[in-house]
Amino acid sequence: MLTIALPKGRVLEELIPLFAKGGYSFPSEWFTSSRKLVFTLPEQGFTLFLAKPMDVPTYVEYGVADLGIVGKDVLLEAAREVYELLDLRISPCRLAVAGKPGAEPALYPRVATKYPRIAERYFKERGQQVEVIFLNGSVELAPLTGLAERIVDIVSTGKTLRENGLVELERITEVTARLIANQVSYRLKREAIQTLAERLGKAVEGEVSA
Repeated sequence: MLTIALPKGRVLEELIPLFAKGGYSFPSEWFTSSRKLVFTLPEQGFTLFLAKPMDVPTYVEYGVADLGIVGKDVLLEAAREVYELLDLRISPCRLAVAGKPGAEPALYPRVATKYPRIAERYFKERGQQVEVIFLNGSVELAPLTGLAERIVDIVSTGKTLRENGLVELERITEVTARLIANQVSYRLKREAIQTLAERLGKAVEGEVSA
């Protein structure tokens, strides 16, 4: 049995049909009409559990899960010791710096973000001194209230930025969902993990497994 940590939310919705293309079927209603968090699928050889996206790499690093699926943004922020096996090419978006259009940059600007590690590294690599302020959510509010001049956040369509009078200033990196593995599990369960990765890889390329 492989234990797989899956992220709650939009990634999971796109993941279910990708697994189906890879030949792995499980009832999607289990994830939409139930508060249950752990699902055992002996016919597929899986135990699946749902976690917050930011927690998935932690479960994988500590071996509670053999595998996990999580966005590249979370991998960069969490910096956990895991193997990244496959780009699943779902839930595409980007990490970006945003702020008010035409605003004069401060000498030492404050940057609000849910990704402090990524933000600090990004500005340090560019020789820019900033003060990073961690926020749990609604980071678009920071420039509107004067808490920060800029934000670092996930951008998909840019609609949320536009609705709040903000613009994308700099693009940091592209983001998609990734398949990750626990380092010990990868050695002990290598055949099962590689089989899953290969089948999902074919599904990503558009090949449907029988």
